[in-house]
Amino acid sequence: MSEIKRKGSRSVKDIPGSILAQLNKGEIETANLVEWLAVDQKLLLENLLQEFKRTLYLKPILKSIDSLAKQTVNTINETIGNSLMELAKQENDDEILELIKLHPSDLVRCWATYAIGRNAKLSIEEILIQIQPFAADKHFGVREICWLAVRSALIKNLDRGLTILSNWAKNPDENIRRFASEATRPRGVWSEHIEELKKNPELGLPILEPLKSDPSKYVQNSVANWLNDASKTKPEFVLGICAEWKEKSPSKETAYIIKKALRTIQK
Repeated sequence: MSEIKRKGSRSVKDIPGSILAQLNKGEIETANLVEWLAVDQKLLLENLLQEFKRTLYLKPILKSIDSLAKQTVNTINETIGNSLMELAKQENDDEILELIKLHPSDLVRCWATYAIGRNAKLSIEEILIQIQPFAADKHFGVREICWLAVRSALIKNLDRGLTILSNWAKNPDENIRRFASEATRPRGVWSEHIEELKKNPELGLPILEPLKSDPSKYVQNSVANWLNDASKTKPEFVLGICAEWKEKSPSKETAYIIKKALRTIQK
């Protein structure tokens, strides 16, 4: 996907009508979080299904959205992705799932990540192979949603998932390296906790070790947050790892990670 060049508006009311219309038609990507939150996903869905001649999917998906206890960008996003997957299965319609994977709209690509991550027919290996292009997506929203989409599958297949992602931690693409760390955070953000990693954070070391002096600030922040998560249940583990890293990796990158990792312990 091409880099986003627009800066985007600072508030929803400042978004030009022409831009909002393009966003709701799925013609362009959102440029910032304000735009991401402003998109009418129901309208976007309707426009998408009309474009791909799949309007028979609209009513059942809207019904699922309306039944949500709380409608947020994330819950609607997840519901649309899950519903598209289920309807595609019922209709033997693999094409729709392929079409949304490459769609110009970042929100539509987010739906595709849920259609992958919540597909019970896929193994954890298959899920991660299919999700990797989204982990490398140039859009912030897609990268953030794709790890949320596979979180449940990772928890159910933790050992194998950690093994696979330990290789991702050595990938040349910083976004893929960041996914390996962010997807396995013991506590995570807006997501189910990984109880096994809260109890035994050392299981995450094959992912964390290659990243201890990563040149990317994006990755450094994720690694630091991973350790900070772990410090809330296993502070002695985090203190030990930070002391070890300080000794064997005296770089400014490692120093930044350590300081941020210990922010809760050393208040």
